[in-house]
Amino acid sequence: MKRRGFLKVTGGAAVGRMAFAGLVIDWASAAEADPAAVPDLFESDNPEVLALAQRVFAKCVLDKLRLPAEPLRHTWVQPGGPYYLGQWIWDTMFVVDLLSLLPDQRQVIRGIFQNYWDFQDRWNQDAPDHARDMITVAIKTAPQEVRQFSQIPILAWGVERVYQRNGDRELLRQCLGRLERFHDWYWRERDLHGNGLITLGAYTGKLQHAKWETFDYECNMDGMAMTVHPKRKGPGEGPWYADLCVPGNTAYLILGERSLARLAKIAGDQDMAARRDLLADKGVKGMRDHMWDEQAGTFLTVKRDTLEKIPVATIGSWIPLAAGVPTEAMAKRMAEVLASPAWQTPLPVPTVDRTDKRWKSSAFWRGDVWPPTNYQIASGLAAYGHKDLAADIADKTIANAIKNGISEHYDSVTGKALGVPDYCMSSTLVTMMLDGLTKKHLLRLRGQRPAHDR
Repeated sequence: MKRRGFLKVTGGAAVGRMAFAGLVIDWASAAEADPAAVPDLFESDNPEVLALAQRVFAKCVLDKLRLPAEPLRHTWVQPGGPYYLGQWIWDTMFVVDLLSLLPDQRQVIRGIFQNYWDFQDRWNQDAPDHARDMITVAIKTAPQEVRQFSQIPILAWGVERVYQRNGDRELLRQCLGRLERFHDWYWRERDLHGNGLITLGAYTGKLQHAKWETFDYECNMDGMAMTVHPKRKGPGEGPWYADLCVPGNTAYLILGERSLARLAKIAGDQDMAARRDLLADKGVKGMRDHMWDEQAGTFLTVKRDTLEKIPVATIGSWIPLAAGVPTEAMAKRMAEVLASPAWQTPLPVPTVDRTDKRWKSSAFWRGDVWPPTNYQIASGLAAYGHKDLAADIADKTIANAIKNGISEHYDSVTGKALGVPDYCMSSTLVTMMLDGLTKKHLLRLRGQRPAHDR
């Protein structure tokens, strides 16, 4: 694939100030932000919980907003740390979810999403038909090169979460058509056999780029290789497609399709809803038929062309719970396995089964623990009725953050903070409490009943 003309853009990161309901955020001195200055959003009988929530909102949400910087023409979200200069897909959705709690932020949030649609338009200027409507993993600030691969398809889930909080119908009008085009690209370019199973890929042909579409250093991808398209032939084809299908991204696409279908119904587009539900159903069937492993008690990665299972469970194996993929019996079996010593490290849930020889408690996606995956796993468990296990995971995650601070990820044995402090996805520490997943660490929006009572 030819390098795109819009790669050569100019500009740099900007700093500035913006007022949010009386709170002034100074992006040039984010480290000096005072959590006590955050709007009085939360209530809790536990002062440690309240302090954690205030800091999360200040440091993981508000401090991550940036002024436009080419090619991002609207407010954008920087995940954290000096390396992450751009707006990612997965990371950003957890930020906008909580940002939508603030009044008068609809236009800001619309701008954050518009960055994705603007990228779609730039990409389409010279993309071949099969590649049209992709959204990159991260819209990098100039002069960084454009990333020619995508990421976990969670954008529709993010739009739904925002709509549930602030009821912004204009956001639906802005996003629904664009989301459908993005999802259609995903099925076209990642479901290569039409069986509902999602592979990974990158138009650069680089193996690590394909891994960056998902939880990038998971053990299930150790033997992965890049291949040409198994069916499409012709000049100009490259080794753009991985030879594995992973449960994590497949489940996320199903999760996104369900969100898009519900939003389409709200917007009165029953035809779109029907189209998206059919694709979600195809994905569910594919996962149950080909990825489910009763002995492992979870969903496993499979080889793309032969459907042979890769015999290692990783963090992506549990995302199907959040997407409603397993049957009740499957979910019960998954809960049993998650409650076993293989997954119940002192700080659960590790990113690989700790009986695997590659497990290491501090290793990046190979034994560590991440707040956003714990949040989504706990959400899925609770939805299937396994609320005690969900609460145990969520409460241990919160307790560890109170003890060791807010960070990108953690050691699954010691609980030690790893990676970038105050990383944006750790905003899910607050989300899991607001969603009523905890039992010991309780938090609610000011003036609302606790989630457990609603």
